[in-house]
Amino acid sequence: MTTTRWQKSSYSGASNECIEVRTLEDLIEARESDQPETVLQVPPGIFATLLAAIKAGTFDRHSLPTA
Repeated sequence: MTTTRWQKSSYSGASNECIEVRTLEDLIEARESDQPETVLQVPPGIFATLLAAIKAGTFDRHSLPTA
């Protein structure tokens, strides 16, 4: 089994409120750093599509308003 270490964005700093990703054989795994027991596994193509949609702002309307 080929597994890489969990990685988080350098923009996260020392914060524990971030998404972490790694590869597991032919899948991409993602988890919330403060809930590491819940892991999403997806093929690389689907993960790339998700990232492109996030970058394009597709989900911005779903974000919570800031105070």
